[in-house]
Amino acid sequence: MNRLVALPILFLMPLMAHATTEVQTLDLTSHWLGVASLLLFAAAYLAVMVEEFTHLRKSKPVMLAAGLIWALIAWYYQSHGISDVVEAALRHNLEEYAELMLFLIVSMTYVNTMDERNVFEALRSWLIRKGYGYRKLFWVTGALAFVISPIADNLTTALLMGAVVMAVGHDNRRFVVLSCINLVVAANAGGAFSPFGDITTLMVWQKGINTGNGEIGFWTFFYLFIPALVNFLVPASVMHFFIPDKKPHGGGESIAMKHGALGVIALFILTIALAVVFHGVLGLPPVMGMLTGMALLKFFAFYLKKKEEHRIPINAAQEIGRAASFDIYRQVARSEWDTLFFFYGVVMCVGGLGFIGYLGLVSQIIYGDWGATNANIAVGIISAVVDNIPVMFAVLTMQPDMPVGQWLLVTLTAGVGGSLLSIGSAAGVALMGQARGIYTFAAHLKWTPVVALGYAASIGTHLLLNRALFL
Repeated sequence: MNRLVALPILFLMPLMAHATTEVQTLDLTSHWLGVASLLLFAAAYLAVMVEEFTHLRKSKPVMLAAGLIWALIAWYYQSHGISDVVEAALRHNLEEYAELMLFLIVSMTYVNTMDERNVFEALRSWLIRKGYGYRKLFWVTGALAFVISPIADNLTTALLMGAVVMAVGHDNRRFVVLSCINLVVAANAGGAFSPFGDITTLMVWQKGINTGNGEIGFWTFFYLFIPALVNFLVPASVMHFFIPDKKPHGGGESIAMKHGALGVIALFILTIALAVVFHGVLGLPPVMGMLTGMALLKFFAFYLKKKEEHRIPINAAQEIGRAASFDIYRQVARSEWDTLFFFYGVVMCVGGLGFIGYLGLVSQIIYGDWGATNANIAVGIISAVVDNIPVMFAVLTMQPDMPVGQWLLVTLTAGVGGSLLSIGSAAGVALMGQARGIYTFAAHLKWTPVVALGYAASIGTHLLLNRALFL
């Protein structure tokens, strides 16, 4: 297949084609089946990219494409009498997805529980009542986004801080625009150095990559802390001078956290520790530690439920029914199921495209011809146009032979590259909805050169500070 045709695949691909060293597969990259599968995924992903205009949930087209791609592959292999190979590959992809899904469900449940216990609302009301000036609020919300994002996801962090920005500065357009850009940059940068801060970082950690100069473990990602901090500080320092030097009107009611909120926070920290211990000490998948931590949360939820039922008078409890007490399964149900099914679709689609042979072709082009550093920098730029998850999943599937420093570089660029455009990350898309008509694609685009300064500075910082990891 012509390389010019193969190159755009990089803009579309996610995760985990199965390892082809144990079974013999057919190279279908030039066959009509391969081209048809590629077109199916391209059409599905185009539908995902225009979700804001069509209002069609992003999981629907990729799930359909996944089923059709694997059906075509199975039909072709069955006609050649080697259908068992397809079944083994499909099961491998399902296993990889199940591990990711369970990990995310636990994380989402904890975030939803903290939200239900008013943890985020209490923080928001406290910030509003502090009466900070616009410039100070710009730095406080950005710094909090950078600190919270490594623990929670960048989407939740951006929405939380975005609510603060809109509450105190809705009548000052410039403050809202610059603060939203700052939140996107800070949330994405904060998620880049923690396995819990971004799906791409999580996937690199869960993959358990071993290189010639060491394994990429939980603490390895913290080499990216200073580069990520630089990525946040450089554009924020420039935008600071364009923030109005005024003070908004204060006020706002005080919102207290519900009973048990601190306990949930403590359990979440313990769950993170369990995931690290299960993976680093016991050699088990991190998801086992997360699920064990979720069991602890369920026991704590049972305690909260019984205590709240005891507080409610019998007559009141009869009137409002089961909704009177805390129920952990309501928080599980509030998980972002469309996102989880979207991950299923892209994992299975690219699993199929990798099985066909496209990932090996792309790997040779970008990592063989361009070199690892140039390829990894390009991954970040591509992530500004296409969601960073598909791009990073493609890299993980290709498994290029790189030292730890290069794996950290691609983790950094995929994480912060989405800040270059408002559509490049979930945080940016969410804030466009929250500050509709004020923070827009065009408003962000005007400041893309400033954000790009931070992108380049973070890469340079990593190459300089962590040069020993590239050997």
